[in-house]
Amino acid sequence: MLYFVPAWYQKNKWKESEQNWHTRRMHTEFDDTVKQVQMFYRNGMRDFKILLLSHTPNFRHFLHRQGVFHAPYWSCFDAIQEVKRRKAVVFSFHNLAWPAHIEFVYTPFVVVAYLENVKYAEINFGEAGNPIEVSMYLNGTLSRRNIYDDRGFVSSTEVYDNGVIVYTDYLTESGATKLREYSSTGRVEINEKINTYLLAKDGEFETKTFKKLYYEDMAEVIMEVLEAHLDATAKEDIFCVAMHALNYIPLEKFIEKRKCILSFYGDRYRIKKHPEGKEMVKKAGYIITDSEATTRYLKREMEEDVDNVIDISPYDSRMDFGISQQLTVQKILVPVDDLPADRFKLLMVQLATYIQTNENAMVHIFTRNAAYDLPDKLLETIADILVEAGFDRRMVIPETIADETAENEIDERTVEKIPVRFFVEQCVDELSVSKCIREQRIMVDMQHNPDLFLQINCISSAIPQLVRRETQYMLNGGNGFVVKEFEQLPAALDYFLGSLYNWNQAKVYSYEIGQKYTTKKLLEKWKDVMQTLES
Repeated sequence: MLYFVPAWYQKNKWKESEQNWHTRRMHTEFDDTVKQVQMFYRNGMRDFKILLLSHTPNFRHFLHRQGVFHAPYWSCFDAIQEVKRRKAVVFSFHNLAWPAHIEFVYTPFVVVAYLENVKYAEINFGEAGNPIEVSMYLNGTLSRRNIYDDRGFVSSTEVYDNGVIVYTDYLTESGATKLREYSSTGRVEINEKINTYLLAKDGEFETKTFKKLYYEDMAEVIMEVLEAHLDATAKEDIFCVAMHALNYIPLEKFIEKRKCILSFYGDRYRIKKHPEGKEMVKKAGYIITDSEATTRYLKREMEEDVDNVIDISPYDSRMDFGISQQLTVQKILVPVDDLPADRFKLLMVQLATYIQTNENAMVHIFTRNAAYDLPDKLLETIADILVEAGFDRRMVIPETIADETAENEIDERTVEKIPVRFFVEQCVDELSVSKCIREQRIMVDMQHNPDLFLQINCISSAIPQLVRRETQYMLNGGNGFVVKEFEQLPAALDYFLGSLYNWNQAKVYSYEIGQKYTTKKLLEKWKDVMQTLES
């Protein structure tokens, strides 16, 4: 059996990142474990199970969004709270025990309950339409918040004093308080009347008694329950742990006892910020990174040889040539999130210089930042940069022709209409990124480390890449160019956008590189890793 220990946490807390349906998603849910689970789930190469350490009352909806609804899992908090239900159920907030004469007011976002014209509660819903929170109010101030499990019961309840959270109770299916976590100290208190947790094996349940009634923090509780569960697993089982500050706490001592793989994903867990992780890396049976760049950083930060490491992309290539050839415009995708201000400025000037020579070229600024006002701020910044460089700001922001002082006079400037050439693509999740990139003709990524998912999508869509350094996904002179100086950008852009032959040649190279990162190839790498651990 292969066990995956994910890093699906809400801001370094032992909680899921589920949110209200009307709240804009500020981050992607996709990571290395999501892709690993998807690959094994869809291909059936090996039996696996997810080991979930966070409190995730809406986990079934998360699995559904990732396309792995029936993936097997073990939940630490289900064991703690002695929850045996497995299936999500449909339940209505109307079925809750409301006071007599309660009145519900339906707003476009939430349902507000009023009792004698005073706000009594507010019901929030998840993306699937299920109630996920009911916030209770006393004299207009938040006093309690009930968190609902998608299996049809209250999973936890937060108690507030003057709007400040005091403690959180975690409940059983029947509504009894199993443990209480105090917010100020993190201290956890077990209910001595039901001081047991579930241990499941081969479909059967047995109860075990907590060793203590008081714990310093929630991590200590999780460690005890997880250790009991791991002791019941087979010695030949393999554990793939997503490296994260929270996962380090319960698994640091366990790693040397069993066959373990550590999975590093981007900047989620850098050894230079977490030097305590060096010992885990040394004891790991194997280490998987998401790219050659992550492998390079890991070896450098370890300051010693690391031989048992391999990079396996969390993204597979799927040849979908997109529709950019069908469009009359040539869209240039430009990621900017990690660009320093001085480099951003130089980049915008060079892009503006190039589009003066190509009337079909359009610059599409790419960002994963979900802030509502970010597109307007980016465009204003770009407009100021271009004006300073001697360009017309109307390339970025269209001018409104409205002059009340001279209605019948037309300013000579407005006679010549300047088309807008700069746009912002604000994409948070991987689905929107893939949809966006299908329309792009070329990508210009001048970030220190090119965006891994964008590079894989460029290969899949067979479009050229201009990047600062050669990577495993871009062959210099093949499916793109290494551009170290911004002054080289206009010529590099013209090479691919000014010649269909050159663009098609890059398409061929992209296809050839993409064959190295198909699902089949990635699974072969995984198979080699596990055979090494089992030998």
